[in-house]
Amino acid sequence: MLARLENDLKVALKAGEKRRVSTLRLLLSALKNEKIHLQRALTDEEVEAAIRRAVKQRREAIEQYGLGGRADLVAAETEELGILEAYLPRPLSEADLESVVRGIIRDKGFASARDVGSVMKEVMAQHKGRVDGKRAQEIARRLLA
Repeated sequence: MLARLENDLKVALKAGEKRRVSTLRLLLSALKNEKIHLQRALTDEEVEAAIRRAVKQRREAIEQYGLGGRADLVAAETEELGILEAYLPRPLSEADLESVVRGIIRDKGFASARDVGSVMKEVMAQHKGRVDGKRAQEIARRLLA
């Protein structure tokens, strides 16, 4: 994964894609800091986790800039978000996520709203990295209500 990021940075530099270059440089810098902190090479899972953190930061920034009426910054952050999301596995669709939650509720015998936490624990363990926790929680609450 790290080699792919470095190669994509080289390609973006040659193509003159300024936004992609700056986004990848920022990500690679964060990964190097993580490597220094851990004092070892990063695994693909750790690289993916760092990308997820960067994606989360972009989403929060988009929300804040939107509230502040800064359409120009929202557009820039949205473009960076798209660049970063390309390196993550495809998330489950709404229908797939609902069927997963239904299956867990059925298989484990969950029946009340108090079981939402247990359902979430199962969903996140089975589909780590492919599920938006907020969406999964909303579906679980709706199905268990």
